[in-house]
Amino acid sequence: MGLSGHMMTKLARELRSLQDEPVDGVRVLVNEGNLSVVKAEIDGPVGTPFEGGVFKMRLEFTHEFPSAPPKGFFQTKIFHPNVSEKGEICVNTLKKDWKADYGLRHIFLVIRCLLIDPNPESALNEEAGKLLLEFYDEYAKMAKLWTEIHARRRGTENSDGNISKFNSQTSAESELTTKLSGGSVDSQSGKKEASKRRMKRL
Repeated sequence: MGLSGHMMTKLARELRSLQDEPVDGVRVLVNEGNLSVVKAEIDGPVGTPFEGGVFKMRLEFTHEFPSAPPKGFFQTKIFHPNVSEKGEICVNTLKKDWKADYGLRHIFLVIRCLLIDPNPESALNEEAGKLLLEFYDEYAKMAKLWTEIHARRRGTENSDGNISKFNSQTSAESELTTKLSGGSVDSQSGKKEASKRRMKRL
């Protein structure tokens, strides 16, 4: 069962509003033939590991909306504590804190803010959550690497070059993960020293 006619009209009105007055860093891609799936592109916020990236995402609405929230997914791979391997987004606004009067503008604002202020306490990506809590520099390095690999908008692509670059960066990503898989350091100063030693070996 899809969205009711009333909800489709409401979403169409909100989408027009977002096109006329966009959320900063968010471009909504309208498909009037299927309003149950709303797609958007989100620019990585300046000053975060995602800066310079363009992240595609979608919201999926069911017949239960607005009593139940839409489900959010990143289609672009992203190294983030609150995004699962399959792209599912975990944020309280789309879970326990959902309110029926929340609109698309509020949802997109919350998701973009999640790129600025991740929540490791509700991590879907445990590796990213652990790094964010214990070794922020390594978390940022990995997130920047994934952004470079998956979210950079390129011009003319040379398939051989891209494949070569992708393999090289993926190998670096794997190596970094291996080097960071050791035990945690108890004290903050110990964490910093261990981090420096690991970074020197990279």
